Amino acid sequence: MKTISTKNVGILGTGSCLPEKVLTNSDLEQMVETSHEWIIKRTGISERRILRDDEPAYKLGIEAARKALENANVQAEDIDLIILATESPDYMTPSIACIIQGAIGARNATAFDLNAACTGFIYGLVTAQQFIANGIFKQALVIGCEGLSKVVDWKDRNTCVLFGDGAGAAVLGEVDEGHGILNSYLGSDGTAGMNITIPNLYLTEAEKEKRPNEKYNSIWMDGTEVFKFAVKAMSSATVKVLEDVSMSVEDLDYIFPHQANTRIIDGAIKKLGITDEKLHYVIQKYGNISSASIPVAMDEANRGGKFKKGDNMVLVGFGGGLTWGSIALKWAK
Repeated sequence: MKTISTKNVGILGTGSCLPEKVLTNSDLEQMVETSHEWIIKRTGISERRILRDDEPAYKLGIEAARKALENANVQAEDIDLIILATESPDYMTPSIACIIQGAIGARNATAFDLNAACTGFIYGLVTAQQFIANGIFKQALVIGCEGLSKVVDWKDRNTCVLFGDGAGAAVLGEVDEGHGILNSYLGSDGTAGMNITIPNLYLTEAEKEKRPNEKYNSIWMDGTEVFKFAVKAMSSATVKVLEDVSMSVEDLDYIFPHQANTRIIDGAIKKLGITDEKLHYVIQKYGNISSASIPVAMDEANRGGKFKKGDNMVLVGFGGGLTWGSIALKWAK
C-alpha cells in the first residue's frame, strides 16, 4: 500500500527508555543449554535489557514519551494523538496508549494501541502522518513499547536468546517543505502469519505442540522461514519506497532497519549494497526489542549528534503477521 499526504510531516523529537536489568549471554548459559559463542554467531547479541517481574512495560513507554516531548520542545497537552505499537501489552484494556496518555498529562490526545509486531513503529508513523497531513491532528506521539521477556519461554534456547524489553518514541508534526516523510510502503502476508505466534485467548492443539514446555502464551517462530522472509522484505521494501520518490540507496545517509538478528541485517544490506557506516546498531546490547528497535536506534543516533537537517534515511521493519513496511525520510531538524 502506498500512502499519500497533503502536508509535510516529519519527526520533531525522539526518546527512548530501557530497563536497568541486564541479562548477558553468560547469564543465559546458566539457564539453558547454550553458549556465548553460539549466540553471538547466530544473532550478534551479547546482552539484552529485561524488565523485573514487578515492572510493567508501560513504564518504559511513559519515560520514552516524556523524553521525546522534551527533545521536540513540545508540551504534552499539545499532543493530539498517541499511537502505541506493541505485541506484548501489559493490558488488553485499558490500552497502553491510554495509560501513557494519563501518565504524561496529554489530556487532549486521542490514544490507541496498534499491533503490527516488529513493524509496528513503521505502521504507527504512517498512521499518524495521515492524520496530520489531512489536517485532523497537528502533533502526534508514536511509541514502540515491548515487554517481550514476559512472553519468552526461558527453556527454549531457539527464542530465549533473542528478545529484550524497551521503548522508543517520536513526536510528529508539520515540517518544512521537502522535509519529513517523503514516502511510505506497507505490506502484509497473512498466509504465512503462523510462522510467528504469541497465543492469547485461543490456542489450537498445533500451537500447544509447538510449546513442549507448556508455556502456552510464549513466543514461537519458525526461524528458517522468518529469516528468509526478513532478508527479502527488508531489501525489497527499501528499494520500493525509494523508487517511488526517484531515490536510490546511494542517496541515503542512514538506514534504520528493525534489528532482529545481525545475520538478517547483513544479508539484506549485502543485497542492497549498503555499508555498515550507514547503520546504527543496538541489537548487540539490547537484543530484538520488536517495535521499539527502530525508535531506540534512532534516538541513540539523534542524541549522539549524528543527524543534520536534510539527511536522507530509510526506516524499514519486518515481523509477525507477517508484516513489513518502510519509510523514506528527510531529517527536518
